[in-house]
Amino acid sequence: MEALEKLGRYSLLLYRSLRSLGEVNTYKKNLVHELLKIGYESVPIVLLTGVFTGAVMTIQTAYQLDIAFIPISIIGAITSESLLIELAAVITSLVLAGKVGARIATELGTMRVSEQIDALESMGFNSVSFLVLPRVLAGLVMFPILYIFASVSGVIGGVVAGYLSGAVSPAEFMTGAREFFFPWDVTFGILKAFVFGFVITSVSCFKGYYASGGAEGVGNSTTQATVLSCIYVLLADFVLAAVFL
Repeated sequence: MEALEKLGRYSLLLYRSLRSLGEVNTYKKNLVHELLKIGYESVPIVLLTGVFTGAVMTIQTAYQLDIAFIPISIIGAITSESLLIELAAVITSLVLAGKVGARIATELGTMRVSEQIDALESMGFNSVSFLVLPRVLAGLVMFPILYIFASVSGVIGGVVAGYLSGAVSPAEFMTGAREFFFPWDVTFGILKAFVFGFVITSVSCFKGYYASGGAEGVGNSTTQATVLSCIYVLLADFVLAAVFL
């Protein structure tokens, strides 16, 4: 019963957010702020994650395919395909669940326990439109863009790692990457990033918006938001793969 109650409150929060889409003047300032917080401020960690993911993937692939009759360019194909279809979206989202999700849950949870949300509503503000909707919209917009950054940096990291380790030359890496490239891989990756952005921001908003119990309650909400976001990202990844692949 408790799980059904939470599901109902989560669904109601999303419904209220959807109904608030027309109140642009209420959330437009916060939307710009959240686009910067979720997007611009996450670029360094996304680039770092992408570079090392691509580098490790290249070295591990070269180690596993150390067989004479397999063309060396296949390393570039496997690395780039893995990044575009899976790793760039999933690993980046798991990292951002800790950075973005935790921040959102903490901010809203602090506002809830300090009665700032109640004060907003008493002044006639739609707190969902003002606080929740801009964060969810920013996640929907910025996560696909961050996925592109992660994919590009991952391929660059793979090229550099292959060259420095002597496993594959940049030309051979890119030959394999181009030979086995399919536009659907990028489309699927962007779709996954879009879904993951919605999952992380909406779950974190829900946990923060309904936080209670003072500082300890805010801490618990932040922890739950991060953990649940990671779990639901992996679950969504499985569902998307089963449906579209």
